[in-house]
Amino acid sequence: MTAAILGPGGLAHWGRAPISLFMASSQKPKPGTGDSRIADNKKALFNYAIEERFEAGMVLQGWEVKALREGKVQLTDGYVVIRDGELFLIGCQINPIRTTSTHVSADAVRTKKLLLHKEQIRRLVGKVEQKGFTLVPLNLHWKNSHVKCEIALAKGKGEHDKRDTIKEREGKREVERAMKNRHR
Repeated sequence: MTAAILGPGGLAHWGRAPISLFMASSQKPKPGTGDSRIADNKKALFNYAIEERFEAGMVLQGWEVKALREGKVQLTDGYVVIRDGELFLIGCQINPIRTTSTHVSADAVRTKKLLLHKEQIRRLVGKVEQKGFTLVPLNLHWKNSHVKCEIALAKGKGEHDKRDTIKEREGKREVERAMKNRHR
């Protein structure tokens, strides 16, 4: 039986070929370590024309973070309001998980505070006061163990714009089907 000899740079020599003991694993990144999506608001992209996107931090309670790790969130009915120079996410439902502590009263539709720089908030206030602009949440995602909310400055689409979006989507599907059948 051959013994491993640890050489320079953390390389173990088994016979002739060196093998690294510090190899990276091929597993998926855990939530909280890399960038990964928690929830998307597909309805917002259909109902609104997106002008600008912003990434905001969120103020959450412990049980909410645990529920987000389990994916127990609904973002489709959410919207962002500005009160006293601060941003708040309303209508985002985070359902508590059963293993949540009994001494905490979990409110699934609690208003959550969003964190942005003051200059960005002042700019958003000016835009939202203009006719037709609103703030909508697009997605929730992990970024370096923090939960971030991507919000967008958007204008509501008219019915004709929504019909154009549907036609465009169906056209793309037909082209994909034709290309798929062609290659068979």
